[in-house]
Amino acid sequence: MRSFEEVIKCARERGPKTISVACCQDKEVLMAVEMARKEKIANAILIGDIEKTKEIANSINIDINNYELIDIKDLSESSLKAVELVSQGKSDMVMKGLVDTSIILKAVLNKEVGLRTGNVLSHVAVFDVEGYDRLFFITDAAMNLAPDVNIKKQIIENACTAAHSLDIDIPKVAALCAKEKVNPKMQDTIDAKELEEMCERGEIEGCIVGGPFALDNAVSIEAANHKGINHPVAGEADILLAPDIEAGNILYKSLVFFSKSKNAGVIVGAKAPIILTSRADNEETKLNSIALGVLMAAKA
Repeated sequence: MRSFEEVIKCARERGPKTISVACCQDKEVLMAVEMARKEKIANAILIGDIEKTKEIANSINIDINNYELIDIKDLSESSLKAVELVSQGKSDMVMKGLVDTSIILKAVLNKEVGLRTGNVLSHVAVFDVEGYDRLFFITDAAMNLAPDVNIKKQIIENACTAAHSLDIDIPKVAALCAKEKVNPKMQDTIDAKELEEMCERGEIEGCIVGGPFALDNAVSIEAANHKGINHPVAGEADILLAPDIEAGNILYKSLVFFSKSKNAGVIVGAKAPIILTSRADNEETKLNSIALGVLMAAKA
């Protein structure tokens, strides 16, 4: 898939799936799930303060009767119920409403009803950038602060799960650094080379990993050729692995604010997709994120 138009089209074909929305009394989230319902890609179970939710729904002309409603006002209990519904097979993914991320992630990691797998949780953002012939997966811009090489390996595997759900069978992964050569004084360049070698040894499967790459020679064939870089990933990366959360977050927000792009985001590494959109995200981004979650749930 090369655009979000294709992603949503495919989500219609492979859906609808069911979202359990934790703390649903949120205008933007209600608008997003209503768009997903109308697009026939997802249904939703709304868990939270139902009286407030009905007030919000009425103010934006949403018929709340189209949804299953569960009245739980406590934020922690609402989040836990949303997660429990996924564990019970009554829902396919969790979506964050009007609640802090830390609360919903605590529910996701609950030992009794949570969705823990033992894997690292990481954020995968997908960007449709004008002028490029493919989608870009950026990771990790939100979860892991300063991952070591073993955590980076799991972050790559999580990103590949997202890419595979979009029918990208062998995604090309560029381990990004400030330069494209290994420098003993720059640990991230050492990690990047080690990740490439781990992939060559078969320790990372379902993708091709290369590194270190600077951003330009990861996404531009011309830049890669200019530097004389001969690698299958050079200039053709699908997945951009950031060296740390600061680089990832700055790259993510640069694309949001400085480029003509569309995007989506999901937390990967649990038993089901976790949709944690920002209040700053527009309805289109939230819809794209739901569509991404639908395809991941369908693939699983």
